[in-house]
Amino acid sequence: MFEATEIERLISAGLPCEFVMVKGDDGVHFSGIVVSETFEGKSMLDQHRAVKQTLGALLGNEIHALGLKTYTPARWALVRQDLGL
Repeated sequence: MFEATEIERLISAGLPCEFVMVKGDDGVHFSGIVVSETFEGKSMLDQHRAVKQTLGALLGNEIHALGLKTYTPARWALVRQDLGL
């Protein structure tokens, strides 16, 4: 079983992040929000790849699934209130 807080730590250690939140209650399936300036000018696919690279071999093994929403800081400023964050 894996903890959401450990996934947050790994993502934050691997990417400069303005905000990271990961949730999951069964220890193998998670969802997360990641906000990083490094996402500027990148496609959503490349943003998700960047996040998943921070988890390495854990993804697909200890972490069975990770659904992601990624945002640039500018986009995050617009959507965070809609998400209640």
